[in-house]
Amino acid sequence: MSAAACISSFPPPPMAAAAAPAPETTIDVFVVANHTPVTAAADKSSCEGDVVAGGGRTVRRPRAVARTLECERRVVGEGFAVRRGIGRKELDSLDPFISLDEFEFSPPAGFHDHPHRGFENVTYMLEGGFSYHDFSGHKGTINTGDVQWMTAGRGVVHAEMPGGHGVQRGINLWINLSSKDKMVEPRYQELASHDIPAAERDGVSVKVIAGEALGARSPLQTRTPALCLDVAMRPGARLRAPVPPGWSACSYVIDGEAVFGDEAAAAGAHTCVVFGGGGDGVPRGRRSAPRRGSCWLRRGRTARPW
Repeated sequence: MSAAACISSFPPPPMAAAAAPAPETTIDVFVVANHTPVTAAADKSSCEGDVVAGGGRTVRRPRAVARTLECERRVVGEGFAVRRGIGRKELDSLDPFISLDEFEFSPPAGFHDHPHRGFENVTYMLEGGFSYHDFSGHKGTINTGDVQWMTAGRGVVHAEMPGGHGVQRGINLWINLSSKDKMVEPRYQELASHDIPAAERDGVSVKVIAGEALGARSPLQTRTPALCLDVAMRPGARLRAPVPPGWSACSYVIDGEAVFGDEAAAAGAHTCVVFGGGGDGVPRGRRSAPRRGSCWLRRGRTARPW
């Protein structure tokens, strides 16, 4: 039996006949798990109208929300600020996730030569972009909506600098590698925004960063089994994404407001929502309309043994 992530948006309020349609709400969902296909499927145990993500798995008992953590903006250097969801005092890790940051910086701030080793470094740009190069001569630029999946393996020394003027904003996630993969050769994989596979069903639009969803499959290959989705939801739409038992799951609300789970746990912008390990699903979250919002939901198999 699998678990599931369940996310939904609030339905729009009643409108007069002449009123303009309510603007869409948007939920960006980042999921880390195995490459199990995600489908929209009928499920008698699901709420009517749910888009069920799970390759045929049923969803009966959504996971409870274990905790919510507000992520304050902290300036950590000239022109650079982060909101940390994982890798802080209250949540130092969530195996296999080492850290999760929402970051922003402006020129001339950037990251000069620095090392990484033993994990996968995922960067998803929300606004702007950055240019990078490493000691082996690999270089390039990622822009708004692009993703870079770097497997540091036995070690990488690289630099990351602003790719343009103004604010550069994105999500950075570190995913631990198992002991057998700690010393693999470093590898970069990039997907431009227009190359990320996408699918849409019943008010739910999905960009598949890694893994497979609604018949769309990402070409990215991950050492730590991963399913990563960027989901846009219309008001009233709902999503359920299975999570295998024993796997970690959490979400990060970027903009707007959401509620998660049968307990309707509320989470405002810049909040990390951690789900418990019981049940066979991660609870649904609801977006408030008409505000725009984003929510990154991740699930992942533990990386042990080290």
